[in-house]
Amino acid sequence: MKKWMVVLLVLSLCVFGTSFAFAQNETASAGGVGTELVIADFDTGDKPNNIGGDFGAWDKDPNDTTQGCKMSFEENDALGDSLGYAVRFDYDVDSSNPAYNGFWMKLNGLDASAYNTINLYFKGEGEFTKRVKIEVKDSTNKPSSYILSGITDQWQKFSIPFEKFSQIQDWKGLSEVVVVFDDINTNPKTGSILLDQVTVSAE
Repeated sequence: MKKWMVVLLVLSLCVFGTSFAFAQNETASAGGVGTELVIADFDTGDKPNNIGGDFGAWDKDPNDTTQGCKMSFEENDALGDSLGYAVRFDYDVDSSNPAYNGFWMKLNGLDASAYNTINLYFKGEGEFTKRVKIEVKDSTNKPSSYILSGITDQWQKFSIPFEKFSQIQDWKGLSEVVVVFDDINTNPKTGSILLDQVTVSAE
């Protein structure tokens, strides 16, 4: 075989190998492994969230002054951003009446089908519950809940696989995510919790 044909063959193999490796990398990237969508980082200290959704505190019965939840912005960013904010909830479910309240945030029909995990950062201040209920609502506004536990006085990232929200069958049109303080899971029944950096990711 002539030398120039050998050289041509070697060059062709090199080009093919490079193209194949590039194609493999492109496929891995397209698969979305490790991708993350920020729903709310609260860094502006104002509404709406990062996908245009409203949010705020809610009470079971606003006329019942023995229970409630107040939301405020606080310069205590989970990721250490000096210009960022988190949201703070001062909750009270210490009532002789059935008591529950918390925080709601609209997701505006978010298509989360490319992801498989919801992530939230929590920390407590002063007296605080170590457990909260997280609810995710689908396009029919039907909630599916998960009890998150292990909150401390330091920022922690909690990652919840979608499969834990077993009532949701279709993740293509999510309407809302809710944090719930109630008189069953919340102990102590009055306290303060901070939330930051709500995302969905493909893990």
